[in-house]
Amino acid sequence: MSDKKLVHTMRMAVRWGDMDAMGHVNNTVYFRYIETARIAWLEQIGALPDPTGMGPVLINAQCSFLKQLKYPAEIEVRSHVGPPGRSSFEMLHEIRLVGADGEAGALHAEGSAKIVWVDFAAEKSVALPDDVRALLAVE
Repeated sequence: MSDKKLVHTMRMAVRWGDMDAMGHVNNTVYFRYIETARIAWLEQIGALPDPTGMGPVLINAQCSFLKQLKYPAEIEVRSHVGPPGRSSFEMLHEIRLVGADGEAGALHAEGSAKIVWVDFAAEKSVALPDDVRALLAVE
């Protein structure tokens, strides 16, 4: 995604239970970190899914694991969006390790997802709401 806009940043602790038998954070947990950040942003903008109406649906997700994360640690997840389409937009997430100095440093993983706005009753995509579209505009 060449045109992207930073929309949300959050920090979270790496928990003991996030690790697997290999002694590092299990690959599935990275998707949970990304999900937590995505939902926090959707909640912040008032756009959580409404099963009785319309809202965002994740239609694909990927993650590249660049460096191991281990307990104990703190991470920062930075969420970016790309230009909106008719009913969808791309999100990109960076997972960075927070250093002893309190600064988010090395990139440990990066993921992306495509979000589509749907009418849940009709089970069809619909145009992005104007207020959401405005938040996605990349200057």
